[in-house]
Amino acid sequence: MNIRVLLVEDSQIALVLLKRILNSSPEIDVVGEAHTGLEALQLIPKVQPDVICTDLHMPYMNGLELTTEVMTLYPRPILVISVSVQTDDSRNIFQLLDAGAVDIFPKPTLGLLADDEVFRNELINKIKILSGVKVFRKRRKLPTQNLLVENFAAFSSQSFARPKVVVIGASTGGPQALKELLSKLPLDFPLPVICIQHIYVGFLQGLLDWLAVGCRLPIQIAQPGDLPKPGKIYFAPEQQHLELDARGRFIYSDSPPVAGHRPSVTVTFTSVAKFYGQACVGILLTGMGRDGAEGMQAIAQSGGFTIAQDEASSIVFGMPKAAVELGAAQQVLPIHAIAPRLLSLLQNNFLDF
Repeated sequence: MNIRVLLVEDSQIALVLLKRILNSSPEIDVVGEAHTGLEALQLIPKVQPDVICTDLHMPYMNGLELTTEVMTLYPRPILVISVSVQTDDSRNIFQLLDAGAVDIFPKPTLGLLADDEVFRNELINKIKILSGVKVFRKRRKLPTQNLLVENFAAFSSQSFARPKVVVIGASTGGPQALKELLSKLPLDFPLPVICIQHIYVGFLQGLLDWLAVGCRLPIQIAQPGDLPKPGKIYFAPEQQHLELDARGRFIYSDSPPVAGHRPSVTVTFTSVAKFYGQACVGILLTGMGRDGAEGMQAIAQSGGFTIAQDEASSIVFGMPKAAVELGAAQQVLPIHAIAPRLLSLLQNNFLDF
């Protein structure tokens, strides 16, 4: 059965381009078009879409207002498609994630992205992934018992090195998961935190601004030559890999994408594991694909501690699942339990190296 998509866009040019891209897939049917949020809200019970694609700026009812109403009346996956990358607009776009939207995607423009095969395939694949997302699941608070992977007993009795760094990787659903995790870290958190989030060009600073609102620790893009400092959160830049040099300082790399991504979670995880060894904590959050799985394995093999987000709280259980299947995840937890587990790790007795 084909995936039913409702397009909500006040620009006729963008609407035509999106419809052309999605209709090129034999597995997708565009079952409705709306120029305002209000029009879309009236269409939903009639066309019963599996996925809604909406812009931010629209007359009468904007994307944020529409998302709020949809999640109250007709919960289903929402993909925000916007060209807005100015600071204020970018912050507003991420507010749609607070309201229940699942992900963000750049809007095609005439002569720029509409005929790009990579862009087309990414959008179609994104729709396919989101069509299987059960949006109500990520809002439930789940119990933490019985969520340890089978091989964790072998790790629980071991002594670990005192952690000196935390490294986190995420993709689809990552902004929401990162907000949940990072907002729980206290002001006196004693370690540097290095994050790699798959995100489209132009949206990274907006993500950081959005996360900063509810976070006690300063958040910034990692800069070449800087040494990771305790109590600070660093993000990989757009379109470049983030690694550590022999002195433990940040460096950028233009080497080819890994698992289709640059920055790649695996590249950063592997580099951090090489420098910090047993003193590294690796966390792999929601996301499609398998980027980060081999990197988490490198952390585990170096003697570090690894945590994967569980399936029930993941928007897409792709990257964490790949790590679990490799045997690289020493513990699997719902997103709301990861920060408390991290803090409990810091209160344990560790071996000093």
